[in-house]
Amino acid sequence: MRKLLLIISLLFPVLIYAQHKKTAPTSYDLLIGTYTKGKSKGIYVYRFYTETGKLAYLNEIDGVDNPSYLCVAANNKFVYAVNEIGKNGEVSAFTFEPKQGKLVFINKQLSSGADPCYISVDKAQKNVFVANYSSGSLTVFPVNKDGSLSPVSQVVQDEGHGVNAARQEGPHVHTAMLSPDEKYLLYSDLGTDKLNIMRYHASNHQPLSAASPAFVSVKDGEGPRHIVFSNDKKHVYLATEMGSAVHVFDYNTGKLKEKQSITLLRDGFKGQTAGAAIHISPDGRFLYASNRLETNEISVYAIDPNNGQLIFVQRESSNGKNPRDFAIDPTGNFLLAANQDSDSIFVYKIDKSNGKISRTSQGIEVGNPVCLKFCPGEIGFW
Repeated sequence: MRKLLLIISLLFPVLIYAQHKKTAPTSYDLLIGTYTKGKSKGIYVYRFYTETGKLAYLNEIDGVDNPSYLCVAANNKFVYAVNEIGKNGEVSAFTFEPKQGKLVFINKQLSSGADPCYISVDKAQKNVFVANYSSGSLTVFPVNKDGSLSPVSQVVQDEGHGVNAARQEGPHVHTAMLSPDEKYLLYSDLGTDKLNIMRYHASNHQPLSAASPAFVSVKDGEGPRHIVFSNDKKHVYLATEMGSAVHVFDYNTGKLKEKQSITLLRDGFKGQTAGAAIHISPDGRFLYASNRLETNEISVYAIDPNNGQLIFVQRESSNGKNPRDFAIDPTGNFLLAANQDSDSIFVYKIDKSNGKISRTSQGIEVGNPVCLKFCPGEIGFW
């Protein structure tokens, strides 16, 4: 009997590992947000196969105006989209059915701002946060149990302007993202060259309150755009649009201290440029940033594990025009670049040893793709 128990105890971990290996994810669903002024009709869903990098069309939801940025709830059952449609912007809520890759509309609310361009949701699915670019405001929406959105509960209106009269005549909020511990919310303002910090109290009707200090500034005219936290939660990386640079900050309980600024541009480059998206590999070792206009590149940097600073690795063409967004698949093996003005998404293989990317033969045509988000597919688990 003891021998039998010993054999079972030895085999149990092997069986668990075998089951885990058998059910390891072989695919994920890719949600694609777009501008609908051209060929696009709304949000598209493709299945992404992790062994080959192949994309297969699953579904689409039409009649969604300019769903230019998306976020997926932590339970993977709900998806939220901004509707970037001018002064009367909107925010839409959907359920997601992974078996068919199907989005089902729930409801929408006015964003209480102009041209909403970024959206995020807390882990507990209590609140959704929206950056309204043209009105320079941040808005908060309570989330109901069925995933629907209640009307705006709080509006944070930025003030001020920057040195660039054409682009910084007023505030332009571009990102709103919670810290990993969800005690703070950071939001960038392209119009005032600030990265702002607020405290977050999820249970309050108006959950955001002033932090101290309330912001950090970057060089005049840089135009803060998107941010990302390091995997160890000790650093924040800010991509600037007009400066085409990445700023590295030490982060500690809502406080930021700049440590480095590194350009996305080649030496001597004098053309037009605009920094865009920024993401970190799942293993936390590499940072990727896209650059647009006359550059159309993805830049790769190694992250120094000792201090979070960046070391240049590579610049690679996006093989299209205006790579407004890109995504790294959850396995860390592939990067997908969305070229807004050439209606294309191309798949790149990532060399995990050095972070470098190389284009594969895989890719798809989608009208004006501007946001890519992965979520669990039908096969395997998240």
